[in-house]
Amino acid sequence: MRESTTIPEFFFCSEVAGKLRRTEAAVRWLWQTGALKSRVVGGRRVSTAQDLADFFEVQR
Repeated sequence: MRESTTIPEFFFCSEVAGKLRRTEAAVRWLWQTGALKSRVVGGRRVSTAQDLADFFEVQR
C-alpha cells in the first residue's frame, strides 16, 4: 500500500515578496544568501509555507 504524502504549498517569487512585504529583488537576494530556504521545482525557484514560517521564526 502507498504511503500518503502531503504536498507542500509552493510560493513563487512574487507571492513570497507579497507575503514578506519586500520587493522581488529582495526575495531573490534572500534566496541567494540562504537566509530564506528555496528549491527549484519545474525550473522555477520556490519556497514552501514551512520555509516562510522558519524564516519568520529566525527573524524574531
